[in-house]
Amino acid sequence: MNNLRSIALAAGGIVILALAAAFTLSLTLVLGAVLTAVIGIRMLALRFREARVPVRAKSGKTDMRVWNDGRGTIIDL
Repeated sequence: MNNLRSIALAAGGIVILALAAAFTLSLTLVLGAVLTAVIGIRMLALRFREARVPVRAKSGKTDMRVWNDGRGTIIDL
């Protein structure tokens, strides 16, 4: 009887270990999928963002800088 109880406890331990491993693997896959989606969305968002292009215009004696930061044109005298 002692031998059967040891076998049942060992089998139960193996089942619990297998369930924990499957749960950990599934969480890892879900986290990997979420991070991949976030990186892909960020990559696409950065692709369509317009980059600032500074322009220098000489106006008399002063050096004037003009650029568009996406929210409006900036003129630095």
